[in-house]
Amino acid sequence: MRKLIAASAMLLAVGQVQAADECGKVTIADMNWSSATLIANVDKFILEHGYGCEAELVPGDTMPTGTSMIEKNEPDIAPEMWSNSMKDALDKGVAEKRLRYAGNSLSDGGEEGFWVPEYLVKKYPELATIEGVKKHAKLFTHPEDDTKSAFYGCPAGWNCQISAGNLFNAMNLADSGFEMIDPGSGAGLAGSIAKAFTREEAWFGYYWAPTAVLGKYKMVKVDFGTGVDKDEFVNCTSAEDCEDPKPTMYPPSVVQTVTIEDFAAKSPMAYDYVANRSFTNSQMNGLLAWMEDNQADGEVAAEHFLTEYEASWTAWVSPEVAAKVKAALQ
Repeated sequence: MRKLIAASAMLLAVGQVQAADECGKVTIADMNWSSATLIANVDKFILEHGYGCEAELVPGDTMPTGTSMIEKNEPDIAPEMWSNSMKDALDKGVAEKRLRYAGNSLSDGGEEGFWVPEYLVKKYPELATIEGVKKHAKLFTHPEDDTKSAFYGCPAGWNCQISAGNLFNAMNLADSGFEMIDPGSGAGLAGSIAKAFTREEAWFGYYWAPTAVLGKYKMVKVDFGTGVDKDEFVNCTSAEDCEDPKPTMYPPSVVQTVTIEDFAAKSPMAYDYVANRSFTNSQMNGLLAWMEDNQADGEVAAEHFLTEYEASWTAWVSPEVAAKVKAALQ
């Protein structure tokens, strides 16, 4: 009888562990930008083939997805949430145990700054600093007035136009002969970089990462010599009515994986995977450039990543899960 009771208890314990790790159906937000759709498709493949989940991609975007997760408990996973854009609501969802911040999907965070081409810094190393850029201002010829120097700002109507303009003023770039150019659009800004690289000309302006542009064109982020003053950035640099902006580097934007609490509780092993999964900006820049060059969608890009970057993703999972994913890729 004792043996029977012990055996029953053991079977019950095994059953409870299996139930706790049961993945079942998982919905993943497929956000409408390239890095997010890549991560979503990587998650879908690994969760399906490595953890036995019934994974489904659903359309998503930052605000609608975050709101739906808080109010409707779906989808289960938002793989790339730029959480600062709705931080208060997400924090409240976490406090109320509706959501969890699983981890950083971009380990470096979203990155902004003023940039110059790497080939130019190799020729003039001091261009890696803002003082060096000012010293060599005449290198950055204005396309419409060769008596002025060109700084390519953020397109009109974008939030970054405010911070770029305030920093332009804070560092007195106009006193060094610079004039801010509105590129008109994101495509116009990217095109100005592409044109400069084709001709190996000087270029100086605002850009952000991760992007295909910084994957294709090797740029150096200019050091303002200030470090990051987050309070200054939040309260003045990014404010339209900032009257006396001070120089500060851009603070990184937090980019996280967010899940609903039910998924984390129901599927702890699958949750551990999304908590461990993280890309560097350099890595993501290269992947985005590959996607653009090959006109690849998220599914094709995910297969490329899993095939060509094995050392990266196998570090996120157990050897047993890695073996299952590798078998599925073949």
